[in-house]
Amino acid sequence: MNRTLGPVARRLARLPGRLYDWHLGWLLGRRFLRLTHVGRRSGRRYRTVLEVVGPGAQPGEVVVMAGLGHHADWFRNILALPPVEVVIGRDRFRPQARVLDHEEAAAVLAAYEARNRLVAPVVRRVLSWLVGWQYDGSAAGRRRLVEQLPLVAFRRAD
Repeated sequence: MNRTLGPVARRLARLPGRLYDWHLGWLLGRRFLRLTHVGRRSGRRYRTVLEVVGPGAQPGEVVVMAGLGHHADWFRNILALPPVEVVIGRDRFRPQARVLDHEEAAAVLAAYEARNRLVAPVVRRVLSWLVGWQYDGSAAGRRRLVEQLPLVAFRRAD
């Protein structure tokens, strides 16, 4: 399956990152966050903008999805080294990360879909494109999806 984006889609995908670069990330509200993480091999700092899927089970947590699965560089980096910083809205903090188990991840994703009913067909199409099979939004499909696309919760480190 060809997973490349066209030039217009690439520009749109980069827009949230540009807003954070221009110190305008607050315009995105709490819908997106910017994660700063350290490369597991290079030791370089990287910044990745991720969509917030919803709140986590613990107070102050925000949950994101590894849309490229277990092989996403940011995901592999935070498993190897602690994340450096999360910026969400006007809030900036040193985060603690945890990978959600499949049951909790499926519940968070179900709540996300319920909150975003109007765009659910588009979300399902994008998720189907990411995983390479037709995601139908069913409970069984959701469980299968979160096995491939892990969800991660970030909260302020103690």
